[in-house]
Amino acid sequence: MKKVIIAALILTLMNFTPALACTTMLITKGASKDGSVMVAHSDDSELFDQRLVYVPAADHKPGSFRPVYYDAAALGDRPEYHGYELRRYVGTHRGPTYVDPDQPQSIPLGVIPQVEHTYAYFDGSYAVMNEHQLMFGECTDGTKIQPDPVPGKLIFYSAELSRVAAERCKTARQAVELIGHLIETYGYYGTGETLPIGDTQEGWVIEMAPSPEGTGGLWVAQKVPDGEVFVAANELRIREVDPNDPDMLYCKDLHAIAKKHGWWKPEHGKLDWLRTVSLGEYSHPYYSLRRVWSLQSRIAPSQAKSPWVKDGFTKEYPFSIRPDERLGVRDVMSLYRDHYQGTRFDLSKGVTAGPFGSPYRYPGPMDAGGGDTGDPNAKMKGGWERPISIFRCGFSYVCQARGWLPDPIGGLVWFGPDEPMSTCYVPFYAGVTRIAEPFYTCDTTAFSEKSAWWAFNFVANWAGLKYSYMIKDIQQKQDELEHAATEGLKQMDFEAFALYKKDPDKVSQLLTAYCETQANQIVEEWWKLAWTLVARYDDGYVNAPGKMAQEVGYPEEWYGKSEWPNGPTTYEKPENKPAESENTP
Repeated sequence: MKKVIIAALILTLMNFTPALACTTMLITKGASKDGSVMVAHSDDSELFDQRLVYVPAADHKPGSFRPVYYDAAALGDRPEYHGYELRRYVGTHRGPTYVDPDQPQSIPLGVIPQVEHTYAYFDGSYAVMNEHQLMFGECTDGTKIQPDPVPGKLIFYSAELSRVAAERCKTARQAVELIGHLIETYGYYGTGETLPIGDTQEGWVIEMAPSPEGTGGLWVAQKVPDGEVFVAANELRIREVDPNDPDMLYCKDLHAIAKKHGWWKPEHGKLDWLRTVSLGEYSHPYYSLRRVWSLQSRIAPSQAKSPWVKDGFTKEYPFSIRPDERLGVRDVMSLYRDHYQGTRFDLSKGVTAGPFGSPYRYPGPMDAGGGDTGDPNAKMKGGWERPISIFRCGFSYVCQARGWLPDPIGGLVWFGPDEPMSTCYVPFYAGVTRIAEPFYTCDTTAFSEKSAWWAFNFVANWAGLKYSYMIKDIQQKQDELEHAATEGLKQMDFEAFALYKKDPDKVSQLLTAYCETQANQIVEEWWKLAWTLVARYDDGYVNAPGKMAQEVGYPEEWYGKSEWPNGPTTYEKPENKPAESENTP
């Protein structure tokens, strides 16, 4: 039996629930340093399918249909549809990378009419960016109901919705309107979802939830005001639905369905989207809101946001916020490298961080699972703070839409395998026709030096042995490579634009070669860093040529927390030593 099926059965037997719990942002033109629109996303997806895949443009015969596939990102593995977290899709409809005759082919839930031509795009757990600089982010949200897919009736989840929009749309508003139409027409299953969608000029946020009617689905969309930044972290962010707001769209039956099922009463005023379809914050108190607080506080410290609120329905953190200073692409990368450093919630502090300040917190059976805090069955004995940069992040990215350049050159995907804190973001132009092989080579069940994800994942895991030391080496290499990439892009932008004016058809070849070279070099550099760290911190020492086996021990304050003060400093029997243990070898 194929290993993917075996793994799927094991996860099923373990009653495994997926944790695709992400943090997403949208930065409008007026909020960015260079006038680009940016969409960022961290895919906190455990050890699932971490490949970045290029899906080529395609022409289709008139009257043909597009299959719609089950997404394991929604509700976990579903063997009946050959839908697995380890392999998000297998088949011929998304280009050659997804073709694998040795694995079971994905089975569609239904079909929709196909268009004559579909655009190229980058694909991950969700669509990332298409060839026309249309960008997508995502985060999963709790909702009152989370139905299973029903073939032919409830066939769409947000991931497939984003892909169809990437195939067919050039602007964010077009994408929102198409997604809304598909939800209402073909049905929506699974969890609640937030999708920020940006183009070269503006950004929108569409949020969706299953309908209690058993058909169709519920959705609402809101434009992000220019000059502001939107943040979401596993809780629906749109609140009052205003029928008179030209920058708000929603499904035609939203109010009628909500009233019919007792989710909203007209006498309560405007429909509150979050309260209507959700039971509150996802997973546990501050699981979502702590991240929103941290990002909004760092973006606009002058507003002095409090980290403490009444409940998960708070309005302390607005839909979008105006930054104190405009954000550059590396500023956004930095925002994702957050485990609350310098705050009372800093995960590099405390006994669980160990002597070397590791921010990693590994969950277990004592920790809260899925569901909302308003769920009467939700019981907690304790909890870890949930950071933005979390150890189980599969990948993150920052997309830029730069409207002053032609689409092939203007669109950029800065892609970082594994967790943001210890990754290096690698640029890919929207106009490439393929990507470097290490970025679409990944099997999380088998270590491989051919995989970019494994390079970054290995370094992140190794750093846990002596984090306060190794993270400095990582950050130094990170800064070196990302600075070089941003400087190199300035020259490539110039060369590509000059070529575009002479011969547009040759630009893709230039951009593809450039991005492949850059991506392969960065992966090679990261493996070199990995083996350097292995040698430099071998056996707990700090090692260097001529200065091997430097005994650095532990931080001074750690000795007082450990058994060290009670260690053997005299031949006399310690007064506090239990008598029964005296003869223990």
